[in-house]
Amino acid sequence: MAGKLANGKKRKADEDTHEEGASTSAKGASKKAKTAAPAEGDTAPNGQPNNKVLPVKIEFPARPEGAWRIAAWNVCGWAPSQKKGFKYYVEAEDPDILILTETKVNDEPADPALTARFPHRYWSKADKKSYSGTAILSKHAPLSTSYTIPDHPNPTAVKGRIVTLEFSEFYVVGTYVTNAGEGLKTLDAKNEWNAYFTPYIRSLDAKKPVIWGGDLNVAPTALDLSNGKRNWNKTPGYTEAETSAFARILDGSPLPDASEEGGKFVDVWRRLHPDTPHYTYFSYRFNCRMKGIGWRLDMFVLSERIVEKVKMCEIRSEIYGASDHCPLTLEFEVGST
Repeated sequence: MAGKLANGKKRKADEDTHEEGASTSAKGASKKAKTAAPAEGDTAPNGQPNNKVLPVKIEFPARPEGAWRIAAWNVCGWAPSQKKGFKYYVEAEDPDILILTETKVNDEPADPALTARFPHRYWSKADKKSYSGTAILSKHAPLSTSYTIPDHPNPTAVKGRIVTLEFSEFYVVGTYVTNAGEGLKTLDAKNEWNAYFTPYIRSLDAKKPVIWGGDLNVAPTALDLSNGKRNWNKTPGYTEAETSAFARILDGSPLPDASEEGGKFVDVWRRLHPDTPHYTYFSYRFNCRMKGIGWRLDMFVLSERIVEKVKMCEIRSEIYGASDHCPLTLEFEVGST
């Protein structure tokens, strides 16, 4: 990301908390962190920028010819993100497909600029007002759309959390995955999500390759969060049940009480950055951004057989302040789609 940080002309970032994310983990970690917070404009101890508002100038390289750019961003509330610079990022990124999570919208937003940029817009809204919410905005018309996980016994739990678009060469699945909750009080609901989502994504992959992106609400390994040892099996997103379910999707191993394997998938950013401790989520609380205390919760996971078509996958690390998450961007070679 080639943006220049604000220098005296900063957009204000509100100090509030993530609705369902791992803010409780960040809270506990930050209380015990011994690293002094660097001055804004430097980098945090993990090497990522530590700005708390969007850069004044945002620029990205042009996409390669023949590639689609797909971005995923947990906006932590559509309405507040609009006031804190959402449109500046979208204008600079100009993705072919934009996956939005935690939109918290009750009705489809009426935004002429967004409508002009993305003629095809698909919003999944929760029954509970101002809660969860997932959308996929696209420049390209899909062949079909879906907002469900087949056979899931609780459709209300799925609403607002998934949108699937089918294109001629692949599926795009955007998810705001269920959170295991403070004190792991909703871990059963998370396990239920995984039990039905895994066969769903495998069924899609059996038909054509899948590009799955969004806030997956899991830190796959200790490299994907600060203070992993302290959080293990205590904090939502980093439990044996959640990490094992995610690993099972990647390696295609059989589901419990079954013998059939599935196709393999790849966590693309981690494949390209095998040893990098960078994160996509930093709580607004306890100076976590400045200290580099975060989680990598937002990902692109692709069917293994199409990974060679990936041209780039990067965390837009300086795009922080319109949300407590940074966007993630993928460039993917597309044929005649």
